Amino acid sequence: MLIMSKQLNTSWGGVADWYGELLAKEGTYQKEVILPNLLRLMQIKKGEMILDIGCGTGFFSRAFAEAGAEVVGVDVGKELIAKAREQKNAHTTYYVASADDMPVIKNNSAAKAVIVLALQNIENANGAISEAARCLTSNGRLFVVLNHPSFRIPQASEWGYDEKKKVQYRRLDSYISESKVAMQMHPGSDPSDITWSFHRPLQFYFKLFSKHGLAVNRLEEWVSHTKTPHGPRAMAENRARAEFPLFLCLEITKIS
Repeated sequence: MLIMSKQLNTSWGGVADWYGELLAKEGTYQKEVILPNLLRLMQIKKGEMILDIGCGTGFFSRAFAEAGAEVVGVDVGKELIAKAREQKNAHTTYYVASADDMPVIKNNSAAKAVIVLALQNIENANGAISEAARCLTSNGRLFVVLNHPSFRIPQASEWGYDEKKKVQYRRLDSYISESKVAMQMHPGSDPSDITWSFHRPLQFYFKLFSKHGLAVNRLEEWVSHTKTPHGPRAMAENRARAEFPLFLCLEITKIS
């Protein structure tokens, strides 16, 4: 689902097989949390065009098509697009393209667009949002899902446990400052297989949307679906999961 800007390689194309297998599993956040909530918010209409920016192997694209949409997916990872095309149908089309440069997509052509867990990995976020706005129809809607920037800050946030109060808490070492962090793609992989994650505070995104004629009309925060069944800290862990959201979803409308 990650996109490469022209400056840094943040594509997950090199681990396309692993990534495709991950999303095929039961119990993932993508399947259990993000997808059902997106389908609820998007209210997909039969035949409308949806642009999936950073589509990866097409997990969300296929679900949107099954709901009745005509879907165009783009991703800079050619290996990811190859995987998506293996499962394509008459209602999905895929292109290799960077989020900040999508000439294959016509102006004002998409009724809805999504950027799911990808904007945080795009260096040129300004270019990506500019392109999304260009491709949307008037009053078209953009849905952005992020690792929650207030609680999930790469290498600057972590869980802690207060033994006296029996409370699990979330520690933040920074928030307002923007950062760029090298991240290993997945546990057990070659340590040199890294991608880049960009932390930006909420004001960064809201200013960016406004700059490109977009207005946020809905904000939702989604928590984990998992539970700790037993153990001395089960109650504290489950309460913390319910209090600190993993994901932020923004529904944004093109107003100019």
